[in-house]
Amino acid sequence: MRIVVTGGAGFIGCNFIRYELSHYKDDIICIDSLTYAGSLDNLKDVKNNPKCTFVKADITDTETIDSIFIEYKPDIVINFAAESHVDNSINNPDLFTKTNVLGTQILMDACLKYGVKRFHQVSTDEVYGDLPLDTKDFFTESSPLKPSSPYAASKASADLMVLAYVRTYGLNATITRSSNNYGPYQHSEKFIPVVIDAIKNKKDIPVYGDGSNIRNWIYVEDNCIAIDLVVRKGEKANIYNICSDTELSNLELINIISKTMNMDAKIKFVQDRKGHDLSYFMLKDKIGNELNWFPKNSFDEGIQKTVSWYLEKI
Repeated sequence: MRIVVTGGAGFIGCNFIRYELSHYKDDIICIDSLTYAGSLDNLKDVKNNPKCTFVKADITDTETIDSIFIEYKPDIVINFAAESHVDNSINNPDLFTKTNVLGTQILMDACLKYGVKRFHQVSTDEVYGDLPLDTKDFFTESSPLKPSSPYAASKASADLMVLAYVRTYGLNATITRSSNNYGPYQHSEKFIPVVIDAIKNKKDIPVYGDGSNIRNWIYVEDNCIAIDLVVRKGEKANIYNICSDTELSNLELINIISKTMNMDAKIKFVQDRKGHDLSYFMLKDKIGNELNWFPKNSFDEGIQKTVSWYLEKI
């Protein structure tokens, strides 16, 4: 079987490719445009694997995507490719609309044109919007979409395009929406790498607002396992939430990383992000009940592995 993985040189994509190559004999075709957030260094340990082929391409380039599908004849397409930094989306929403919405549409058009058996869209919990900090409410797969940022709106739009292609054209597609991922190979601009680097180098950690915003954190390997299960066994047109049992405020997260590193953290509160989501709480009952998926890494285990990896890197 041939699997196209778009955005495979990015954080979650490269971890997914590594997981697939270690568990299956399928051929992986990694497509990435190698923007600042994607790097071939993320794939250097698998670059000589004969089951993995890299193609530099932009998913918004219809002609190039068509040529790739004609040459490699994929059975499955998994779309990790996305602009994903919320701050960047506030400053440059056009790029997020182009890559995250138009790019998804172009991939689905190619899937229909060339008989791809399954398309999978990798999405985010941010499409649901946020909840109050003291809430007992939660999001399920049927919760309404109320995105706060241009990034979240572009991902929500892409999700709706996927569901429309399922209904209108009969595309065999699934969607996963995960909480905040952490682990090896995450770009240095993201919060946990920023915290580790700042503590290591005794720099101030910039924290939005008062640091009370809460996120659910899932180790990237657990998300990859879940995505693999959905791609191979999930029902057509279904959405699956993926999260852990760990919700932490930004200040709590910094404190844990500081203790893990056995070093002090210096915090500098900065002006809050525009439209900053307060908290996300999702239920993962559906994927647990239907596909028997549960995260295997506790947060303590995952953050220890993450910190160790980054300390070796920096």
